Amino acid sequence: MTWPIAEVARMSGVTSRTLRHYDEIGLLHPARIGGNGHRHYDEAGLLRLQQILLMRELGLGLREIAAILERQVDQVAALREHHGRLLAERDRLDVLAATVGRTIAELERDKDSDMAEISRPENLFRGFDTARYEADVREQWPQEAAQAGHFADTLTDSDVARLQQEATAAMVRMAEAMAAGAPVTDPAVQTEVDIHYRAICRMWTPTAAAYKALGQTYVDDAQWREAYDRVAVGLAAYQRDAMAVYADARLS
Repeated sequence: MTWPIAEVARMSGVTSRTLRHYDEIGLLHPARIGGNGHRHYDEAGLLRLQQILLMRELGLGLREIAAILERQVDQVAALREHHGRLLAERDRLDVLAATVGRTIAELERDKDSDMAEISRPENLFRGFDTARYEADVREQWPQEAAQAGHFADTLTDSDVARLQQEATAAMVRMAEAMAAGAPVTDPAVQTEVDIHYRAICRMWTPTAAAYKALGQTYVDDAQWREAYDRVAVGLAAYQRDAMAVYADARLS
């Protein structure tokens, strides 16, 4: 039995365009192509698509997925491995959900307080997969990543708590500026960005391009975006835009 590409798209939530792209790059070939040019997929194709989507959920890129599928022999063993990864990811998300829940509870306890007054600000960041961000930094800016690593090694627990408190307070100030309608070019907003940049410089010194890329990460990465937007919806994009203005004006 085979299913046409439109039906596979409906069942999986993957667009027909994406399925055609998977075919073009050799990741997922249809079982047959009809006389009208429409692709049809069999059960093996659907199972392979499931594996692709599982690995995409785990953050793997298409090249990595293709390499894994190419050397895969035992499909059941592969699925067991994916299942284990999903369970680990579920546990991490449970911690992250609990983190958000605690934050909501803290804020509801006193609606007149701001995020800077949370007794343990480090709780805001429990469950975040920071190793993934560190790997990205090491790949793009290896020298800067080494500098950041050396800085981190010098920090005590109280230093970490203080830095997290400062970061949280800075997010709140940016949120207040955004809520007040201040443009990202506003001198007060740019002063906040300068504080942010100088804080980053304690770990490594970004170029204009690197600082812009960091700002884009706050929007593109789901966890960072949620961290910012949990303070105020749209804050991640506001922070990114303000950082871009700063980079163009001060770092170029």
